[in-house]
Amino acid sequence: MSWFDAANERIAREVLARYPKPKSAVIPLLHLAQEQEGWVTPDAMTEIAELTGTTAAEVLGTASFYEMFKFHPVGKYVVNVCTNVSCQLLGGEELLDHVESTLGVRAGGTTDDGLFTVEDVECVAACTEAPCFTVNYRYFHRADVDILNEVVADIRAGRSPLERGAAGDGGELPEHGTLGRVRQHVTADRLAGVVAPEQVDGPPSWMPTSATATEGAS
Repeated sequence: MSWFDAANERIAREVLARYPKPKSAVIPLLHLAQEQEGWVTPDAMTEIAELTGTTAAEVLGTASFYEMFKFHPVGKYVVNVCTNVSCQLLGGEELLDHVESTLGVRAGGTTDDGLFTVEDVECVAACTEAPCFTVNYRYFHRADVDILNEVVADIRAGRSPLERGAAGDGGELPEHGTLGRVRQHVTADRLAGVVAPEQVDGPPSWMPTSATATEGAS
């Protein structure tokens, strides 16, 4: 019996079909597992290993390289406050202190109601918009304590705070684990290059042959 629920098992099979070697699907399957549970469980890693012909240790070794994958339960909303150089100089550490005192947890902790996890993070690639924090990897640029208070209040009230973010799209803020609002579906007739490398004979189709190259130069 699959660890994935029925809907996600179908998605997992679709993801696997995109790759000539199942091992290449480890990372997208990790994202799918985290979307289902909010974190990557040991059973999920065992399932992914079986699907991709790897071991659970290899899946863990791959996943542990990336900060976005969590291996323990976290809150529905993970608040990452950047305290690297640009953000630090413009108030990032003060912002972290404020969110810790506001939510009553230190960095790395989760509120008793399971709603928020707070993390002190390295650069989030928004140095020109410092200080910056993210909620479930959605950005809030040039932030201050007022913006952070408004975001927390919106979430507690069941409202989306995304109109305060960089995109200003007013969309729904998904729970932790969901990266995109639209899932990619690639039909069989649109798959590209799903052939194992050892089955390829000759140069890639995009590489001109010597005859073609000669004609182009003449």
